[in-house]
Amino acid sequence: MDIESSYNKALDYLYSFVDYSLKHSSELAKAEFKLDRMFALMEELGNPQYKYPIIHVAGTKGKGSVCALCASALKAAGYKVGLYTSPHLLDFCERIQVDGEPIPHELLVELVEEIKATVAKIPKLTTFEITTALGFLAFAKQGCDAAVIEVGLGGRLDATNIVMPRVSVITSLSYDHMAVLGDTLAKIAGEKAGIIKRGVPVVSSSQKEEALEVLERVAKLEDSSLSLTGKDVKYESVRSSLDGQVVSVHPANSTRDYSTTEMIEFKIPLLGSHQLENAATAYAALKVSGLDISDEAIQKGFAQVKWRARFEIARRDPPVIFDSAHNEDSFVKLRETLDAYFPDKKAYLIFGASEDKNIPGMFAAMKPKIQRLIVTRADHPRALEEGRIVELARQAEIESEAVSPVQSALARALELSAKDGSIVLSAGSMFVTAEVMRAWNNLMSLRGR
Repeated sequence: MDIESSYNKALDYLYSFVDYSLKHSSELAKAEFKLDRMFALMEELGNPQYKYPIIHVAGTKGKGSVCALCASALKAAGYKVGLYTSPHLLDFCERIQVDGEPIPHELLVELVEEIKATVAKIPKLTTFEITTALGFLAFAKQGCDAAVIEVGLGGRLDATNIVMPRVSVITSLSYDHMAVLGDTLAKIAGEKAGIIKRGVPVVSSSQKEEALEVLERVAKLEDSSLSLTGKDVKYESVRSSLDGQVVSVHPANSTRDYSTTEMIEFKIPLLGSHQLENAATAYAALKVSGLDISDEAIQKGFAQVKWRARFEIARRDPPVIFDSAHNEDSFVKLRETLDAYFPDKKAYLIFGASEDKNIPGMFAAMKPKIQRLIVTRADHPRALEEGRIVELARQAEIESEAVSPVQSALARALELSAKDGSIVLSAGSMFVTAEVMRAWNNLMSLRGR
């Protein structure tokens, strides 16, 4: 059997288990999340997650960017570094990366074959639990000497929460997955704070008071030092353009385990003011991790970071932008970033969303920048029907039209943009944006670019 056929069979095997990312919110709320299965699975596999130091990152928004920044800096410092994130955009192996590259399809096939007998011994394992185990195993087999692990959902009962990290990181908290995590920021923070381990330092992005109180209380209970971005780690914008932005960072509290109290400048290719905070949070996490890494290595790594679909500009004129915003808070940040870089332009927004999202909130945040909504639907069981979204757009007094499949929605947005130079923007669902990116890549291939 050729490798791609074997790879697809391996994916079929993984998706034959319960995959909560494909479940409706009502089913997700009833899910039996617990860590017993994961501990049992990893014990059978020899606990590979204990064979390398780990930076563990939870949060509602920004956790992927912080993970990517940390991993890129560690690579620049000479570490062989694993990066585990979810979901993927274009290829499943993006979830498990070594030194910035997804593991080869061949390796995933080998790992899946290796764990099948062990998985069969443990009832009720989920797709995410097995994938997480594959990530930990891959990093050990590839000889990684550091890993950055992103929480999948929540924190306390997330499959990744079997690690003993060097530092626990909690990025910006806002309302998301409320059916599972709770309907207040305090409840959500309580779930995210579940990654805090006894005596392990904690780094947090700035938080609303309600969430911060919870993080401070849990850190104190666990005797863990808490560094707060914006308070203990100061940062400010130096300059910004479509080519990237420069942020200066310095620890305000010199008693922390940082190497210097001088201002250090970092260039990052990621755009948006929220990415400045993510960079400061990543810097603090690296510095308190106890891993040997210089400011020069962090500068080099931050400058080289790649993290797709985060205000990713695929074309500048007329602009084509891929983004991963999928809740109200992230849409506020997206609108602010559009205002900063394209103050005089509106957008044809290619939009789809999962059924559990606060779509009116997203529309309210984005309305000033929307020229027209191009409503579409990803090939995903949780995707909301186009008609429901069009009705919500009508209620919000936003002009819209439904176009499916996603490839046709992109073609329609590009057709409209060609007439008036407005931005073509994809956001609202990672799954829609992934399909838009795939369609754009196919279009560019046909044009020979």
